[in-house]
Amino acid sequence: MKKILIVEDDSAISELERDYLEADGFEVTCVADGRKGRDLALSTSFDLLMLDLMLPFVDGYAICKAVREKKDIPILMVTAKREDADKVQGFGLGADDYIVKPFSPMEFVARVKAHLARYACLTGKRKEAERSLRFGLLEIFPAEHRVFRGGEEILLTHKEFELLCFLAEHRGIVFSMEQLFEHVWGMDAMGDVATVRVHVNRLREKIEPQPSKPIYVETVWGAGYRFQG
Repeated sequence: MKKILIVEDDSAISELERDYLEADGFEVTCVADGRKGRDLALSTSFDLLMLDLMLPFVDGYAICKAVREKKDIPILMVTAKREDADKVQGFGLGADDYIVKPFSPMEFVARVKAHLARYACLTGKRKEAERSLRFGLLEIFPAEHRVFRGGEEILLTHKEFELLCFLAEHRGIVFSMEQLFEHVWGMDAMGDVATVRVHVNRLREKIEPQPSKPIYVETVWGAGYRFQG
């Protein structure tokens, strides 16, 4: 269940926001004090923060700035201030959206869902980009198409990299040359499966400490190749 913090000193508005969000399955916490809202936002894990601008003790701008410096979550400002300068300031401090009162509760919930979905997508892409396959001194970054051995980058052709990734992601499984040709080059690829042997040899020359005694891409006689490491 996604957790949302609402910092709003107008109880009628915060209760309206809470009711609609809870009806949609969100867990909602409401705070009316800007200082308490800021401290709670920084100390507790929330999936989305909703801020009024005019708050007691600490305003919404200051809360937005403090949270954005520490956390990467959606921040929506909900306020009666309509001036473009206020919106520009809010966006400049890291707000993701600016909703002017009065607002449609249905649109309000839709915007919350849209921002949560967007952040989930971006977070997933970042995690994928950060993901690496590590085998001793060899490290492969699939999303970046980069390979390092002992911290030194190894330059591979596109097909060499695809072949390496496919084998590494299926570590320990033996693939025939026909299977590798189908998975890496595609069923409709023009050429001979012997190209697999050529690419394996080239790959070994680049990634293996001793290409004649491979420790990563092994030959399984009579069957094909498998990735160990």
